[in-house]
This record gives sequence, C-alpha cells and structure tokens, in this order.
Amino acid sequence: MNIRKLTILIALVVCLPGVHWDNFVSAQDSPSADRPMSFGRTRVSINDGWRFFKYADAEDADALIYDVRPEVTDKKDDRPADTEPTEAEKVAASDQTLKPWILPSGNAFVSSPAKRTQRPNGNPGGGFPFVQNSFDDSGWKSVDLPHDWAIAGPFMKGWDVPVTGGMGRLPSPGVAWYRRKLSIPDGDRGKSVFLDVDGAMSYAMVWVNGQLVGGWPFGYSSWRLDLTPYLQPGDDNQLAIRLDNPPHSSRWYPGGGLYRNVWLTTTQPVHVGHWGTFVRTPEVTENAAKIDLKIAIDNDGRQAQQVDVSTQLFELSVDGNKAASPIAEFEKSRTNVAAGSSVNVESSVALPNPKLWGPPPTQTPHRYVAVTTLSADGRLVDTYETRFGIRNLEFDANKGVLVNGEHIPIRGANQHHDLGALGAAFNVRAAERQLELLREMGCNAIRMAHNPPAPELLELTDRMGFLVVDELYDVFARKKTPLDFHLIFSDWHEQDLRSLIQRDRNHPSVILWSTGNELGEQYTGAAGAKLAARMRDITREEDPTRPMTASMNFAKPDMAFSEPMDVISLNYQGEGIRNAPAYSHLKGINTPPLYPAFHEKYPDRLIISSENAAAVSSRGTYLFPVAEGNSAPVADGVGGDPKRQYVSSYELYTAPFGSSADKVFASLEKHPYVGGGFVWSGWDYLGEPTPYYEARSSYFGVIDLAGFKKDRFYLYQSHWRQDYPMVHVLPHWTWPDRKGQKTPVHIFTSGDEVELFLNGSSLGRKKKQRYEYRLRWDDVVYEPGELRAVAYKNEKAWASTVVRTAGEPAGVKITADRKRVHADGRDLSFITARIVDAHGTTVPQANHQLTFRVEGPGHIAATDNGDPTCFVAFPSATRPAFNGLCLAIVRTKNGEPGEIRVTATTKGLPLASVTIAAGTK
Repeated sequence: MNIRKLTILIALVVCLPGVHWDNFVSAQDSPSADRPMSFGRTRVSINDGWRFFKYADAEDADALIYDVRPEVTDKKDDRPADTEPTEAEKVAASDQTLKPWILPSGNAFVSSPAKRTQRPNGNPGGGFPFVQNSFDDSGWKSVDLPHDWAIAGPFMKGWDVPVTGGMGRLPSPGVAWYRRKLSIPDGDRGKSVFLDVDGAMSYAMVWVNGQLVGGWPFGYSSWRLDLTPYLQPGDDNQLAIRLDNPPHSSRWYPGGGLYRNVWLTTTQPVHVGHWGTFVRTPEVTENAAKIDLKIAIDNDGRQAQQVDVSTQLFELSVDGNKAASPIAEFEKSRTNVAAGSSVNVESSVALPNPKLWGPPPTQTPHRYVAVTTLSADGRLVDTYETRFGIRNLEFDANKGVLVNGEHIPIRGANQHHDLGALGAAFNVRAAERQLELLREMGCNAIRMAHNPPAPELLELTDRMGFLVVDELYDVFARKKTPLDFHLIFSDWHEQDLRSLIQRDRNHPSVILWSTGNELGEQYTGAAGAKLAARMRDITREEDPTRPMTASMNFAKPDMAFSEPMDVISLNYQGEGIRNAPAYSHLKGINTPPLYPAFHEKYPDRLIISSENAAAVSSRGTYLFPVAEGNSAPVADGVGGDPKRQYVSSYELYTAPFGSSADKVFASLEKHPYVGGGFVWSGWDYLGEPTPYYEARSSYFGVIDLAGFKKDRFYLYQSHWRQDYPMVHVLPHWTWPDRKGQKTPVHIFTSGDEVELFLNGSSLGRKKKQRYEYRLRWDDVVYEPGELRAVAYKNEKAWASTVVRTAGEPAGVKITADRKRVHADGRDLSFITARIVDAHGTTVPQANHQLTFRVEGPGHIAATDNGDPTCFVAFPSATRPAFNGLCLAIVRTKNGEPGEIRVTATTKGLPLASVTIAAGTK
C-alpha cells in the first residue's frame, strides 16, 4: 500500500462526530503526582504498553502534515554558535494541512477571545488506517515511555549524511506513530478525561477512536487535550499519536518521540482548572509570612454549581512526603460557577515562623503543600495539591540576587535537556545525578538551555535548592536552522509562553523567566524590541512576582532590544567577545567587556552573565605546547588535534567567541555588581561538537557526557567552594615519550599557595595573585615518578594530593554510584570501570575494549566513555575505555527485587564485578 497516496485522498474526509458522553471535562492535579487522587480525580501514568512505528524515510511518510515547510537548500550545520540568525523564508499555505484543527488546542492560553481559533468542520485523517481501532499494530515495536526513538542510533559518520554533527549524528528526524489502548471504566461516566503530555518531539497530532482531537507543535511544551467527547466505556478506546521531527530543525540533539511522561487525568465536572493554582508570598520575614492562593475553578457541566472551597497547609519532608497534620488553614470561600465557565477565587493565610526555602549550603530548601478541596451540593468533588516554597527574592542592581535577604552569588551552569547515553528520554535518577555532580562542584543555579524542562527536573531543583532560569525558546521569528521553531512562532508564542509560566510558577527554584536565547531580533532594532516587549508583557500578566529577560550576545546598551528587559542577561559580552590579543585574528562579533556600559545605561537593573566561558576540552587529553596566556581560541595545533578530533585538557582553550574560566572569574570579580553567571556548559551534551563537527557530542562541558569530571571541574570547585580543602594537579604523569621534555604542570586549589614536589624535590612554592585562579609550573621537565602538591591557606597546611606514573595495565576496578536501588523499572545505577595498574593507579591513556554483563533483575540501559568521537551505539554492552574510564548504566526491572551483579571484562585482564541490591520502596 502506498500510504502517502492513500492519505492524500482521505486526509480531509468529513467523518461523523465522535461519541459524546455526559460531560467529560478537563482537569489538572498536583505536578507529576504518580498516584490516584480521591474524590473523583485520578492521575494515571500511561507510559507502558505502546506500539511504535517510524517510517524508514520521511519522504515516504503519510501526508497528514501540520503545515507546509520551506525547501532546505543550505544544510551546513557547523556555523559558529553566534552566527546572525536570518529572516524566515516565505512558503505558500496549503488547504491540505491539519494546522487549522490543531491551533484550537492552544485556545486556553490565548488571552484575547478574538484571537482564538475555531475548529473547522471535518475530521482530517479519520480514514487513515493507523488511527482506526481495527488496525493491526502487532507488527509494530513494543515500547514504554519516556521513549527517544533516535538514541539507539546508529550514528551517521562523515559530512554527506542526513544528520551531521550539529544535531548529534543520530536519526532524530522523521515521522512516527505511537498507538495505545485506553480502558475507560463505566463508573467514569459523567467525568472528564484528559491526556496530559509532558513533552513530545515534535508537531504532535492526536486521534482517539478515529477522531482528530488536536495537538501541539513545540516539542518542549507540556500540554493537555480533552479526550472526553471521543471516548466510550470499555477497553477498546484507541489512542494514536503522530509525531513529525523535521531535519535541520535544531542546533543540538533534540531527540525524537514521546520522550517525557504521559498521563491520563480524570475529574468530576467541577474541578480545579488546568495548572489552576498560583501561590504568592508577598510578605516574608523570619517571623511571619503572608501566603496568597489563587484558584481557578472550572465547571464543564450543564448546570451551575455552588462550590465551597477550602485549603489546608502542610509541611513537606526532605523527600517530599506530606506531614500527617496541617499547620494552617486558608480562608474558606463559597462561589457560584456557571455551566461551561471558570471562576477564580482567592484566599490567604498568615503563617507564623515560616520555614523558608533557600539554596544550600547557607540555607535550606524547605517546602510546603497547599491541599485544596472543592465541595458541590455538600459532597467533595475534587482535591488538588500545590507544592511551593516560601522565600523572599530580590534583584538588586548593585548587590546582586538576594534570597531571604542573603546575597547569593549565582554560580550557575547551562544545561541542555539530553541525558547523555540515555538521550532525551527523561529519567529522574539520571537528572538527579547530573545535579548532584554540579552541586559537588559548587554550582547553585541552572539555566534551562534553551527550552522548558521536564516537570520532574524542577521538582528536583526545588528539593535540592538550585536557583533556576526557566527558558522558553532559542528562536523567535528569525531562524537559526532552516526548519527550527521560527516556523510556528507567530502562531504559538503566546500559548507556549503562558503554558510554561502557568505550569512552573509555583516552583520556588524558578527565580527568572527567560523568553529566549541569542535571538535574531537583537539585530532588527525597534521591531525586535517590540516583539521582546510583547513577550515581557505576557510574562508579567501571568506572573508579576518574577522578572523577565532574554539573553543577549549582540545587542548593546544603546540598542532597542535591551530596553524591555527586567534583568540584563549577557552571553559572553561581559568578558568581551574576540577582544583579547589571542582572538584578534578571528572574524565575527567583536565586543569589549560590556558590564560597565550596561551598568551605566541601566543603573537600576541587575546584570547576570547568562552564558560565559564556552571553554572546550576532551577529558584526560593533553596537547603540547601549552598556551602562555590565560585564554586562547582552540585551533588545529593550538590546543586542538584535528586528526583525532580532541581538545587539550589544560583548560585554557575556548570556542572563538568564548573565554576561559580564568578570564570569566576575573571579569566577575572586577565587576561585583554583576549577580554572577552560568558556565557554558555544566555537562557535555549531544550535538554542537565545536570545534570538530565530525564528532557526535559537545566539548563544552565541565563534566563529560558519561559523567566523568574534566580537569575544569576542579578549577570551578577551587573558586566556587573556597571553604572546601582541595588541590588538583594536571596533567597525569604517565608520559613515556616525553622523558627530558618540558611538561607544564598546572594546579587548581581553594588554598592561596602551593608547593610542588617532583620525586621528593621541591619545584618551588607559589602564591596566587589577585585575579589568578591557577598556579603554573610551565618549565617542569618530565621524569617518571610522583608529583606531590601541598596547598596552604593563611600560611597553614590546607590540602595535598599525589599524581603517580602508572605502570602497565593489570586490572579493572569497577564501582557503582549507588549500591541500593529501587526495583521499579526506572531507577539506575551508574557503573564506572577504570583500567588500573598493579597499585590501583588509573592508566590514563588506556583504551581497552570492555564488555559489561548483568546477572539478576537488571539490564544494561546504555554505555558511554565520554569520548565525543566514539560512534559505538549507546545500547552496546561493549565499548572501549577512553583515557582509562568507561561507564555502564544499569536499569532495574519493575517489581523484581534481588541482587544485580555487574561484571566488566577485557582481554588479558582479570574480570571485575560489583553487586547492587534492588529493593522495593
């Protein structure tokens, strides 16, 4: 069957209306609550039991397209990240697209009734086989969610391939379908049933029982569809979701598929609306807090209802468990809600001696939950939980960010959404591990680059006490890649922005809304500023408690684009772009350090460094000679090895527009009114492999893709955790080919001076000078043996470390990040394998082929080694070590507790193993 030709004939066939039962209506419950709610509200995961089909070639896919797209003529994806975005290409509209039927899905987030779209008559795709209940999908692949269809590979090598380095060389583009049966109990007659999708990449369109329900194009948004009119009691309700991920649509790896959680929510006709509560704490002191609660109540029934509203306040434990007894009760209220309408009610409570939310280590992220109950005609009809924190937040143009009156310097990291070898499929434990390692480094803030995160990620930042910049877009109306989301901006920016803020505004970790990153509208004067101001105004309407920004890498203080910003967010401009002597020969944006100019222009606005550094390195790789200055652009032969596609780990080298950590630290210290900044990037990520686009993942991370610390980790730790005794020496000291040659030694320490010893002989004691963040011994002549560094602080011994020459490989040392995990099918243990010599010293250049095996109730989810040039598919249980290290990710099996034994073997070395206990909660 030629699916495409068939679809052209049936795409716009008008079908009979779907089955409507008695007033199914929409609802929302507490964020990410994987548990049933009483009084008629349930929220059930439907992650399991899907069937999946992806067309082998998008050219042969069905014609059920959202909209026509421009032809891609320029497929180059290795442009510098700060290349100027360009105008969108014009394409002719088509009357055979599904856009008119999808647009109404966002109507709830369009403020002006006149701008809401009406659904046309007809049922596009209703006759297509994949949406039919009777279609036999037994030949399709069986998958559980979250699911990333591309992460298993294979990687595409070379330049003349469909996906090159920018998008990670994995097959994320394409058209695919997901199908699943829904069981609707007869007892739910008269209730509302909703599909809640936390993220679908991308251009999602949903059919139920052959009827087109709606969809949402932006792949990072969370969204809801009302399934009520299309369902019938029983087990034979067919849900079908079509996704279309365009090629050349991203500057990084987007993933593909239903890559976040999917839920089925059921409520009574009268219920708290979708993301229907907003908590504000306008008055906060250590002695008392005033808490205001706004509640949206929907009545999608056929009769008006008198509704009683009550809310109790509970403390949450560190693990997020609700206390047994309430500590306060909000003012009760009664309201009338007309049929088919929504009303807002507001109430307040004064809480004595509140436990404030704040970032560690000086504060504690205490949290509360407001439990709202609705009663109609004397019976309980809904209960709804709103988790929040009480904190006072100030943005001071001279003092920086103040949380509960304390100055908190932003020591932040930018994070893309992928989870390394697990891809875009969200996993709570993998995300938690990323945050744990960043916290160990001293990081206290995360910028969500450059899209809304999974809801569970914000639950983690709430619990762990990170400050968050919640970001919406990488583009507005001007494009960076030919088929990116500029194509939908004009139609969807209001819906995407309002839905993001309504979803996330109760998270205490979110301190700032960012509407976009390095937008092309920086270049368009008043027109771009007008668009930025519109986004600011929408943000203020939805949340007047937090400021808004957009990150600027081009706009200067005298340009129109910077005027609408509540906070001035600068990407690289604070330190200067291509302005140091080592960068003078480069083309592109050239900017002197601009903190002073922005501070003078906007003396009442806080400045933050929303992106800085953009340093690059390959973990454990050291190239010679070493740059003399403290920052240099990477180039072939100057920090870069084009043959092997590696970058030196002396941590001095950057992208053309970037600066080393050393330069960034100095710039921030010289301008203390700047609130702090976010390093690009905390972890390596898939795609954007500057400077070597024949690789598959980035070099920017302070931590590599596998989660192994680069040397730069210790540079940040030495500066961000100055009360933590530490000293770190680089490079490794196993250089059989460098005997008698100068081999520079660099040291990072939280102390103020260091004495370095080589085989017991002192090479001198050096003290850090002002604006100096590393100590250098550039004339050390290599001889095998032992480097020992002793750090001092205030003339007293502070920390010491030893780096030894490794012998021949003698074994594998295998360790697990956690020895006890949950047997829920989602929990993970990250297993590190090290190639070591007879004394247990890691052999720093070992690349042995390792094979991992699992015995017991677990399996290998993926492996990695942190090498951006490694094209072994992530699911492979066999992978070479990279500079002595390799990683295996072990996933538990749902409902199967027991011991999991993981072994690592390699030719010529003894087997190594570790045992993990999988148990029930």
